Order: sequence, then structure tokens, then C-alpha cells
Amino acid sequence: MAYVTKKFFQKELKKTFKVLMDELGISIHEAQKTVDRKRVFVNGVLLEHKSGEIQGEIEVVVFKPNPIGLKPVFETEDFAVFEKPSGILVHPRKREEVQTLNDDIKYLFGRDANAVHRIDKGTSGLIVISKNKKSEVTLKQLFEEKKVYKEYIALVNGTVKVALDINEKLLVDLPSSKIRIKVHVHEDGKDSFTRIEPISYDEKNDVTLVKAIPKTGRQHQIRVHLFHVEHSIIGDTLYGLDENLAEEYLDGLMSSEKSTELTRAKRLLLHASRISFTYKDVKYDIESKTDIKKEFYENCKF
Repeated sequence: MAYVTKKFFQKELKKTFKVLMDELGISIHEAQKTVDRKRVFVNGVLLEHKSGEIQGEIEVVVFKPNPIGLKPVFETEDFAVFEKPSGILVHPRKREEVQTLNDDIKYLFGRDANAVHRIDKGTSGLIVISKNKKSEVTLKQLFEEKKVYKEYIALVNGTVKVALDINEKLLVDLPSSKIRIKVHVHEDGKDSFTRIEPISYDEKNDVTLVKAIPKTGRQHQIRVHLFHVEHSIIGDTLYGLDENLAEEYLDGLMSSEKSTELTRAKRLLLHASRISFTYKDVKYDIESKTDIKKEFYENCKF
């Protein structure tokens, strides 16, 4: 994702939002957000207030897509579905020079296109993209109302012999935890339900390929629930390691060789494999074409 600074001279005193709308071709809402995000400078000084008028040398930090080259695997007039590779963020965490799926979304479909849900950086697989604001509202509502069916495939430690229904509340940022982004099973958390179904067991390496069906959409839900039942996902550097080692990894102090050795894989072995929903009275059921078992094993340290 790339941010560039657009410079221009505003000769006459004029309403801030009007200047930004005219120069950038954006809506009044986007103009207001641009100021709120501290991306506007007037005569070298950061503009703190979006009301009022501006004049003189104007600098605006704007987003310029820097696409990776990803293409949708499914597309309609209103939305598209991508297969996100592992290791790629959906959105940037901060203003930095890093390519994300968002670059390809904006590059292909324009400023109003957005991901309507998220999957973790380490997770690969299907993600739905709205092409316009109207479809974004409708699609996000489907997710919020739990009208979207999702399946994931994971390779986990140990033997999973029968289907498991994991109904455990999840809490983010437990005070006793060293890692703020880590999610914990806790009675004060939010209701969370995941069904786990075994697909095949690899006796030699003591790992099981499983299907995970989340009925709720909590942060890190599948990862936490599998860790809770002592079947952590292979390659999980957050829930597959103790907190001291996980902190070392998150701080960038752990080599890729060490993390691979400790977690048994080069990447998180979790893949969003299927997504199904009804949009405008049409039922969509989209499945990943990736041979994910093959990809998982190619990234294993067995």
C-alpha cells in the first residue's frame, strides 16, 4: 500500500471540505475523514479542524494502490471473491509501505470497493469484496446477522477422532496476558461456537486435517478454540507457543527458521475453503480451488 502527497495551491479562501472535494474528486464524507485521519496540511501546518476555510499551499496524503497482482476467483456486478495468500494483510495496520489485499481491491474496482469481512494475515483463502457502497452495506449485514456459512480447513496437532462442538466464550486483551491481541477462553467473553470435523489422520506425524465451521465470527476464533481443546493449528506462532516465545515472534526477534522449527510449519495452516450466502435472492456457494492439503504439507517441517 502506498501513500503519496498531493500538493496544490488554493488561491482563494474556501471551505475545507469543498477544496478537498474539488481537488480529489471525493465525497463530503470522505473529505471529512481525510482531515480526521490527519492527512491535510495547510502552509506546512497540520489541519486539525475540518470546519472553516483554507487558503495557500495545501498538501494532502492520499492512498495510491500498489497492487500485488491478485485477481478475483469469482465475480458479479456487485461483489467479487478473492483467494488471499497466507502472509498478506487485508488492510494495512498503519500508514506504511506494505502491500495488502486492499491495494488490489482499490486498483481493480475503485475507491468505493472494500472487503466486507476479514481473515487473519496468516490465514489463506476466500474473502468477499463489495464493489460499491450499497452492496457493502448489504453484504456486511449478512455477516452481522450470521447469514453467511463458512468452512475452513486446518492441519492440527494430535488425533481428532470425532466431531467436536466447541462452545466457549472468548475475551480479547485479558489483563493477565502479556500479549494484548491474544484472545482467551474466558467466562466474561462473548459467546462463540465452532464445529470441528475430522477429515483424515496422519499417524506418522500425529496431525489431523480437519474442517472448522464457525457459527460466530470472533477474532482468532478457530485458532483459540482448537488451542483450547489441545489441538493447536500447525504453524500458529500466537497460540501454538508459550507467551514468551509468541512475544519474541511478534516483536520481530525470532528468525523464520526458529518459528518454523517450533511450530512445525512455515505458515499458519488454516485456509478459508468455502463461503455461502444469498444475495438479492440468488444463492451463492463458492469453494476454494486450491489443493490446500498439498500446500499445507509443502510448508510443514516434518
